Amino acid sequence: MRSIRAPYARSRGQRLALAATGLAAALALTATACGPSEDKAGDKADSGTAQGADKGSETGSDNGSGNGSDVKLPGDLADKLKKHGIDPDKWKNGGWKNFDKDEWLREAKDFVNPVIEGLWKPERMKDAKEPKKTIAAKDAPADQGATDPEPSPVQAKREKTPYHKNAAPVGKIFFDAPAGSMVCSGTVVKDPRNPGKSNLVWTAGHCVHAGAEGGWYRNITFVPSYNDLGKSGAELSNAAPQEVAPYGQYWADWVSTSAEWIDQGASSGGAGAPYDYAVMHVKPQQGSKSLEETVGNALAVDFTTPATQSVSSMGAWGYPAAPPYDGEIMHKCIDKPGRLSLTSTQPTMYRIGCTMTGGSSGGGWFRMVGGKTQLVSNTSIGPAENTWLAGPQLGEGAEQVYDMMSKKYGSQ
Repeated sequence: MRSIRAPYARSRGQRLALAATGLAAALALTATACGPSEDKAGDKADSGTAQGADKGSETGSDNGSGNGSDVKLPGDLADKLKKHGIDPDKWKNGGWKNFDKDEWLREAKDFVNPVIEGLWKPERMKDAKEPKKTIAAKDAPADQGATDPEPSPVQAKREKTPYHKNAAPVGKIFFDAPAGSMVCSGTVVKDPRNPGKSNLVWTAGHCVHAGAEGGWYRNITFVPSYNDLGKSGAELSNAAPQEVAPYGQYWADWVSTSAEWIDQGASSGGAGAPYDYAVMHVKPQQGSKSLEETVGNALAVDFTTPATQSVSSMGAWGYPAAPPYDGEIMHKCIDKPGRLSLTSTQPTMYRIGCTMTGGSSGGGWFRMVGGKTQLVSNTSIGPAENTWLAGPQLGEGAEQVYDMMSKKYGSQ
C-alpha cells in the first residue's frame, strides 16, 4: 500500500499529550463502585444456573469435557436449528464445529448461539488467537476520496490494573470460527430503554460474522475486565478463575451487524470496513444482574460522526493478540484522528496512529464530549506493519442497528 507519512511536529505532540491525559482520566472514572468479589457475593443464590439464548432457557451441568455434551437446547432454539436442517442433538455434542457452507447460518434472522456451559475454560481462553488477517488492509487504496496523510505510529500503552477500576466497560470477546477459537475486544454501552441495566456490548462486525465469505460465528461470549490484574500468560496458567474472568462470562443471545458487512465483508483488505460494527445483547452465564450493574458502568454511543478537525483526540482500547502482544493485557492508543477513504463511494473512516495488532479488533474508540467519555468508533482494519488503526464512522446505519437491539432485545 502506498505510504504518505506526515512529518512529526513537536507542537502537535504536546497538544496530544494534554488531550490524552484528559481522556485517560475520564475513562478511569467509569470504574465500578465495588470490586468483582463483592459483586459475586451478591449473586450466590443464582450460582450454578445459566441463561440460554432465550429467556427462561436452561443448560445442563458441565461434564468437564469442554464440548458441551450435556447442554440442553431451549425448545425454540432446537426448532430453529431443525428448520435449517441441523440436528440439535448433534449440535450440542459438537456439531457446532461443522462450518460447511450449506449449514453455516449467515442471514440476519438466523443467528443462534446456545450456551455451552464450561466451554470457555481459562485455558481455552488463553489459547484463543486473533482473527487472521482481519486488520490487514495492505491492498486497500488509501489515497482515494477524503484521506489525510498517514499518521505517525503511536506506541500502545498498557492499561493500569485492576482493569475494573480503570477501564470498567472494556472486555474481551471469545468466539469459534472455522480456523479455531478466536478473540476480539468489546465495550459495554448504554441501553437507552434500560437505563442503568444495559446488556449491550459494542464490537466489530468481523468479530461476530464472516461477512461475504461465511456466516455467524459460534459460542460468542464476552468477558468484562478479562485478566483484571494484568498477569502474564505464564502467571495466568495458575491464576484463579476470578482473576481471569472477574465478572464471569456473558453469552451473546442476539447479535446484529450491518447488512453491508454481511454482504461485503472480507477477512483481508478493506471490503465492508466502513460498515464493520456490531451490537451484541448478552446474558450472564451465572447470576441475574445486568452487565452494566455488574461492571458498574456503560458508555454512551456518539452517532454524530464528528469531523476530525473538531476532535482533539480519540483513544482506542483493546486486547492485542498478534505479536509482539499475546492477548492477555489490555492496551490503549490515543491520537488526533485523521480520515481514511477506501473508495470514493463508501463512508470515510477514522484513523489514528497505533501499534496494536489483531485481537484489538472490535475494541471501542472513545472521545470526550461535555466532560464525559463516549464511544465513537471501533477498531476495524490496519496495515500489516501495525502502525495505525482505522474504524468506521458511526452514523445513521449504526444507530439503526443499535436502536433495534435496544428496542427488540434490551428488556430481555
